[in-house]
Amino acid sequence: FPFRLFPLREHGMNWRAKPLTCQEIQAFKKSKEVMQRLIRAYQLMLRFYGIILINEETGELKRAENWAERFQNLNRFSHNNLRITRILKCLGEMGYENYQVHLVKFFLTETLVKETLPNVKRSALDYFLFTIRSKQKRRELVHYAWQHFKPRGSFVWGPHDKLLKYR
Repeated sequence: FPFRLFPLREHGMNWRAKPLTCQEIQAFKKSKEVMQRLIRAYQLMLRFYGIILINEETGELKRAENWAERFQNLNRFSHNNLRITRILKCLGEMGYENYQVHLVKFFLTETLVKETLPNVKRSALDYFLFTIRSKQKRRELVHYAWQHFKPRGSFVWGPHDKLLKYR
């Protein structure tokens, strides 16, 4: 059967790939080999996007040396945004929520602060942010996005009155 690099409990673009079951997810999480392969696949995709995983414990990321060239690819081809959303969802399913947070924050920083990925901005705000499982971490990231969004009055991903009071 067709194998998925980042399997989910939902159908993707490949109609032949079967969605994961909860039992399969639990079995994957118990397998050291499967989890190591997931991290290797994640690192492979990050390198393709011009990003390096610098800490496997925390999920901390940084730009790769070839980031400028790879970011051009990210800006040019929007299908990458679907793959990134899938990777984020898979990381959440497999218990790597900290990896999710670092990847979303990386994209928010690159799109809103450094403005290197203008064509990824909508996906980062509309999709990447909302893959975060932890309500608290998601709120922190929405607040971070709001702080850096221009013009702030056009920010539609959270109520402004609550964002103003957020601590």
